[in-house]
Amino acid sequence: QVQLVESGGGLVQIGGSLRLSCAASGRTLSMYAMGWFRQAPGKEREVVATISWSGGSPYYADSVKGRFTISRDNAKNTVYLQMNSLKPEDTAVYYCAAARTMLVVARELSDFGSWGQGTQVTVSS
Repeated sequence: QVQLVESGGGLVQIGGSLRLSCAASGRTLSMYAMGWFRQAPGKEREVVATISWSGGSPYYADSVKGRFTISRDNAKNTVYLQMNSLKPEDTAVYYCAAARTMLVVARELSDFGSWGQGTQVTVSS
């Protein structure tokens, strides 16, 4: 069973930046696609960005394209989300997740089976 722990969230002003990290333990994630998701109050959880097991083929939601960058360091079993030019609508709890199956493309919420506990990101005006 893999454990995922997010960190790096916090309070930031409009236009600011944050870097989220997701550290995994219990299983190596080098063969699994990883993703970042977010859930704002009263809204459904949505995909933010995903990355393949090799680090290629990043996918971004239209709302974050050009502002957020997902990356991974398989040697450290860690995934990152660099968030720039933050907007109030980016305020949410951010979750990282690992795909259910090795070596497959994973972009939908249902493709992911292991989740972290989430980290709060608040963008204030």
